[in-house]
Amino acid sequence: MPANPALRDYLLTRRSVGPAFLKEPGPNAEELQTILTIATRVPDHGKLTPWRLVVIEGEARHLAGEALASIAARKNPALDAAGLDIERQRFLPVPLTIGVISAPKPSEKAPEIEQVLSAGNVAFNLVHAAHALGFAASWVTRWYSFDAEAAAMLGAGPGERFVGFVHIGTPAIVPEDRPRPDLDAVVSRWAPTQG
Repeated sequence: MPANPALRDYLLTRRSVGPAFLKEPGPNAEELQTILTIATRVPDHGKLTPWRLVVIEGEARHLAGEALASIAARKNPALDAAGLDIERQRFLPVPLTIGVISAPKPSEKAPEIEQVLSAGNVAFNLVHAAHALGFAASWVTRWYSFDAEAAAMLGAGPGERFVGFVHIGTPAIVPEDRPRPDLDAVVSRWAPTQG
Protein backbone atom coordinates (compact mmCIF):
# COMPACT_ATOMS: atom_id res chain seq x y z
CA MET A 1 0.00 0.00 0.00
CA PRO A 2 1.52 3.37 -0.93
CA ALA A 3 2.27 6.00 1.70
CA ASN A 4 -0.40 8.66 2.18
CA PRO A 5 1.31 11.85 3.42
CA ALA A 6 -1.96 13.82 3.60
CA LEU A 7 -3.52 11.18 5.88
CA ARG A 8 -0.35 11.03 7.99
CA ASP A 9 -0.32 14.81 8.41
CA TYR A 10 -4.01 14.84 9.33
CA LEU A 11 -3.50 12.14 11.98
CA LEU A 12 -0.51 14.01 13.40
CA THR A 13 -2.49 17.24 13.76
CA ARG A 14 -6.11 16.13 14.36
CA ARG A 15 -7.71 18.13 17.12
CA SER A 16 -11.22 18.03 18.59
CA VAL A 17 -13.31 21.20 18.51
CA GLY A 18 -15.58 21.61 21.54
CA PRO A 19 -19.34 21.58 21.01
CA ALA A 20 -19.65 25.29 21.86
CA PHE A 21 -17.54 26.06 18.79
CA LEU A 22 -19.35 23.82 16.28
CA LYS A 23 -21.78 25.91 14.22
CA GLU A 24 -23.98 25.67 11.14
CA PRO A 25 -23.76 24.45 8.52
CA GLY A 26 -23.65 20.81 9.38
CA PRO A 27 -23.43 17.92 6.94
CA ASN A 28 -26.16 17.66 4.32
CA ALA A 29 -27.96 14.35 3.74
CA GLU A 30 -25.36 13.06 1.26
CA GLU A 31 -22.45 14.06 3.50
CA LEU A 32 -24.14 12.46 6.50
CA GLN A 33 -24.53 9.22 4.54
CA THR A 34 -20.79 9.29 3.75
CA ILE A 35 -19.93 10.01 7.40
CA LEU A 36 -22.08 7.10 8.58
CA THR A 37 -20.57 4.79 5.95
CA ILE A 38 -17.03 5.67 7.03
CA ALA A 39 -17.96 5.37 10.72
CA THR A 40 -19.15 1.79 10.35
CA ARG A 41 -15.98 0.52 8.63
CA VAL A 42 -14.38 -0.70 11.85
CA PRO A 43 -12.89 -3.88 13.29
CA ASP A 44 -15.77 -6.18 14.16
CA HIS A 45 -14.64 -9.66 15.19
CA GLY A 46 -17.29 -12.13 14.07
CA LYS A 47 -19.16 -9.54 11.96
CA LEU A 48 -21.60 -8.98 14.84
CA THR A 49 -22.29 -5.27 14.26
CA PRO A 50 -22.36 -4.79 18.05
CA TRP A 51 -23.35 -1.13 17.91
CA ARG A 52 -26.07 1.22 16.75
CA LEU A 53 -26.16 4.91 15.90
CA VAL A 54 -28.75 7.53 16.87
CA VAL A 55 -28.80 10.75 14.80
CA ILE A 56 -29.95 13.88 16.65
CA GLU A 57 -30.55 16.82 14.32
CA GLY A 58 -33.01 19.59 13.55
CA GLU A 59 -35.87 20.08 16.02
CA ALA A 60 -34.92 16.80 17.75
CA ARG A 61 -31.97 18.69 19.30
CA HIS A 62 -34.38 20.94 21.24
CA LEU A 63 -36.69 18.09 22.20
CA ALA A 64 -33.83 15.91 23.46
CA GLY A 65 -32.53 18.82 25.53
CA GLU A 66 -35.94 19.43 27.08
CA ALA A 67 -36.23 15.74 27.93
CA LEU A 68 -32.76 15.76 29.54
CA ALA A 69 -33.68 18.84 31.57
CA SER A 70 -36.83 17.11 32.80
CA ILE A 71 -34.89 14.00 33.88
CA ALA A 72 -32.17 16.11 35.50
CA ALA A 73 -34.74 18.18 37.43
CA ARG A 74 -36.41 15.05 38.78
CA LYS A 75 -33.12 13.47 39.82
CA ASN A 76 -31.64 16.66 41.25
CA PRO A 77 -34.34 18.93 42.71
CA ALA A 78 -31.64 21.42 43.76
CA LEU A 79 -30.71 22.09 40.13
CA ASP A 80 -31.23 25.80 39.48
CA ALA A 81 -32.49 27.55 36.34
CA ALA A 82 -28.96 27.94 34.94
CA GLY A 83 -28.30 24.21 35.41
CA LEU A 84 -31.56 23.31 33.68
CA ASP A 85 -30.67 25.61 30.80
CA ILE A 86 -27.35 23.78 30.40
CA GLU A 87 -29.28 20.51 30.02
CA ARG A 88 -31.67 22.08 27.49
CA GLN A 89 -28.68 23.20 25.42
CA ARG A 90 -26.81 19.87 25.40
CA PHE A 91 -27.31 19.38 21.65
CA LEU A 92 -27.12 23.07 20.71
CA PRO A 93 -25.75 24.99 18.86
CA VAL A 94 -24.20 21.94 17.22
CA PRO A 95 -26.05 21.14 13.98
CA LEU A 96 -25.63 17.35 14.28
CA THR A 97 -24.97 14.88 17.07
CA ILE A 98 -24.61 11.13 16.61
CA GLY A 99 -24.98 8.91 19.65
CA VAL A 100 -23.00 5.67 19.48
CA ILE A 101 -24.55 2.77 21.35
CA SER A 102 -22.66 -0.36 22.34
CA ALA A 103 -25.08 -3.23 21.66
CA PRO A 104 -23.14 -6.41 22.45
CA LYS A 105 -24.31 -9.71 21.03
CA PRO A 106 -23.86 -13.20 22.49
CA SER A 107 -20.70 -14.66 20.98
CA GLU A 108 -18.18 -17.37 21.78
CA LYS A 109 -15.64 -15.76 19.43
CA ALA A 110 -15.86 -12.09 20.45
CA PRO A 111 -15.91 -11.25 24.17
CA GLU A 112 -17.95 -8.22 25.20
CA ILE A 113 -14.84 -6.03 25.62
CA GLU A 114 -14.02 -6.53 21.93
CA GLN A 115 -17.54 -5.53 21.02
CA VAL A 116 -17.41 -2.39 23.19
CA LEU A 117 -14.08 -1.48 21.61
CA SER A 118 -15.67 -1.89 18.18
CA ALA A 119 -18.33 0.66 19.21
CA GLY A 120 -15.57 2.99 20.39
CA ASN A 121 -13.96 2.68 16.98
CA VAL A 122 -17.26 3.72 15.38
CA ALA A 123 -17.24 6.87 17.52
CA PHE A 124 -13.67 7.74 16.57
CA ASN A 125 -14.33 7.01 12.91
CA LEU A 126 -17.22 9.49 13.09
CA VAL A 127 -14.69 12.10 14.20
CA HIS A 128 -12.31 11.21 11.36
CA ALA A 129 -15.13 11.16 8.80
CA ALA A 130 -16.35 14.60 9.86
CA HIS A 131 -12.85 16.03 9.48
CA ALA A 132 -12.39 14.30 6.13
CA LEU A 133 -15.45 16.14 4.82
CA GLY A 134 -14.28 19.54 6.06
CA PHE A 135 -16.22 19.66 9.33
CA ALA A 136 -14.95 19.31 12.88
CA ALA A 137 -16.11 17.08 15.70
CA SER A 138 -15.98 16.35 19.39
CA TRP A 139 -16.61 12.99 21.08
CA VAL A 140 -18.11 13.41 24.56
CA THR A 141 -19.91 11.25 27.08
CA ARG A 142 -21.58 13.38 29.80
CA TRP A 143 -23.89 12.10 32.54
CA TYR A 144 -26.63 10.99 30.18
CA SER A 145 -24.35 8.35 28.66
CA PHE A 146 -24.31 6.55 32.01
CA ASP A 147 -27.77 7.32 33.41
CA ALA A 148 -30.12 4.45 32.51
CA GLU A 149 -33.25 6.61 32.20
CA ALA A 150 -31.57 9.29 30.09
CA ALA A 151 -29.81 6.71 27.91
CA ALA A 152 -33.11 4.90 27.30
CA MET A 153 -34.82 8.19 26.41
CA LEU A 154 -32.04 8.83 23.88
CA GLY A 155 -32.39 5.40 22.29
CA ALA A 156 -30.43 2.79 24.26
CA GLY A 157 -32.26 -0.51 24.73
CA PRO A 158 -31.93 -3.15 27.46
CA GLY A 159 -28.33 -4.34 27.79
CA GLU A 160 -27.07 -1.41 25.70
CA ARG A 161 -25.11 1.69 26.68
CA PHE A 162 -23.77 4.77 24.99
CA VAL A 163 -20.04 4.94 24.41
CA GLY A 164 -20.55 8.60 23.65
CA PHE A 165 -21.98 11.32 21.50
CA VAL A 166 -20.11 12.79 18.54
CA HIS A 167 -20.98 16.43 17.87
CA ILE A 168 -20.33 17.54 14.27
CA GLY A 169 -20.41 21.00 12.69
CA THR A 170 -18.44 23.76 11.06
CA PRO A 171 -15.64 24.92 13.37
CA ALA A 172 -15.88 28.52 14.59
CA ILE A 173 -12.27 28.41 15.84
CA VAL A 174 -8.93 26.86 14.94
CA PRO A 175 -8.05 24.97 18.12
CA GLU A 176 -4.56 25.20 19.52
CA ASP A 177 -2.76 21.96 20.08
CA ARG A 178 -2.55 20.62 23.61
CA PRO A 179 0.27 18.75 25.34
CA ARG A 180 0.58 15.16 24.17
CA PRO A 181 1.95 12.16 26.07
CA ASP A 182 5.68 11.66 26.35
CA LEU A 183 6.15 8.46 24.36
CA ASP A 184 8.99 7.32 26.63
CA ALA A 185 6.53 7.40 29.54
CA VAL A 186 3.82 5.31 27.85
CA VAL A 187 5.68 2.97 25.47
CA SER A 188 7.68 -0.05 26.53
CA ARG A 189 9.13 -2.96 24.62
CA TRP A 190 8.35 -6.46 25.72
CA ALA A 191 11.22 -8.80 26.46
CA PRO A 192 11.10 -12.33 27.84
CA THR A 193 11.90 -12.64 31.52
CA GLN A 194 14.91 -14.62 32.48
CA GLY A 195 14.34 -17.28 35.02
